[in-house]
Amino acid sequence: MSWILASLLMFSFSVASYLLVRLAGTQKTATPLKNLSMFIIPAVIFLIIGIFQHTNFAVTPFQLLIIFIMSIFFSYLGNVFSLKSIELAPNPGFSLVISKSYVVFTSIASVFLFQDVLTVKAMLAIGLIIAGSGLIMIEKKATNKKIETNKTQTKWLFLAIGAFFCWGMLALTSKYLLDLGVNILSRLVFSMIIVSIIISTEIIKEKIPLKISKQQILTLLGIGISGAGFNYFMQLAYQTTPNVGYINAINAASIAAVAILSGLIFKDELNFKKLLGVGIIVAGLALLVLTK
Repeated sequence: MSWILASLLMFSFSVASYLLVRLAGTQKTATPLKNLSMFIIPAVIFLIIGIFQHTNFAVTPFQLLIIFIMSIFFSYLGNVFSLKSIELAPNPGFSLVISKSYVVFTSIASVFLFQDVLTVKAMLAIGLIIAGSGLIMIEKKATNKKIETNKTQTKWLFLAIGAFFCWGMLALTSKYLLDLGVNILSRLVFSMIIVSIIISTEIIKEKIPLKISKQQILTLLGIGISGAGFNYFMQLAYQTTPNVGYINAINAASIAAVAILSGLIFKDELNFKKLLGVGIIVAGLALLVLTK
């Protein structure tokens, strides 16, 4: 499978995941349960697929150490930093734009680490995608938050930068493990189980009620299934892409489809600025995917 096809499938599952998470929010599902569904359901899916395919899940102690580090410090902490930054930021869009700009970091770093290709057209395309994302995510009015100290005012920024590096290192480490020959299903199963254990511990510690409706269960299953597709095709794209940053850019561009569909499904505001952002992202995607 080509990296473009794998990326577009990743894109589709990413959009589905975002929309289902939004649906879960309207159903008042606790955030830890949504987070758990993103990891434990894919872990089960990947394990079952691996068993049917007679996949060798064995990894070396060194490879397992890398998976352990990336799962805790890049995947789990990246999610924690991002959510906390969004909560504290004067405008959630500011935090999201900073954290999603990790595509620039991975694009440049992969040239030096993996001898990947980074063309001028690709750099322009990535710039367009980031600019368009900014137009979509940054709202006109800041949220009303009571800021007490200068430390509180800047905390969200440091957390967003932390998420930036966590997401970037997660992408680069995933590519590194693929180059080491670690099977995609093997890496995903180990990583998903590790993060699931951490989140499950949080749920028990915080005494999150597990009694939820059938509709909530179905939504969580949808989140898990779409998350599984997203992660699998992202890893598949990493295997053949000219540059890891290209995949991250396409992932970031999914915000355009989410903006349009959220407006249609959830009646979110879809003003001229957001539509302009969608158009800029589409132009960036076309430049990245359709041109050589």
